Amino acid sequence: MVDPENYSCLEACQACQVACLQCAAACLEEEDPGTMKDCIKLDLDCAAVCALAAEAMARDSDFVLAVCALCADICDACADECEQYDMEHCEACAEACRRCADACREMVGDVEEED
Repeated sequence: MVDPENYSCLEACQACQVACLQCAAACLEEEDPGTMKDCIKLDLDCAAVCALAAEAMARDSDFVLAVCALCADICDACADECEQYDMEHCEACAEACRRCADACREMVGDVEEED
């Protein structure tokens, strides 16, 4: 069961996963999706690691801190990429990624401080 203090992190990971998948799908519908290949790749990587982080929290994995730290780093990279584009889906994805990265770092920091 997820520690209630970490539930906001789990929710941020799930919201980011959805935003990244929606962004990747929308990028594929752009006029020249080939120019968006780095964005699409990062969207998919980010969505996958967000899902893994949420799952790790849900099952209280021994690796949750490492997974969430990685999630924060990939979220930042995805946000950096998405912020290069003016599309609404990229802007929404970047915002979700920043929120998720912050939540993961906060969760990791809170847990490490307790140890």
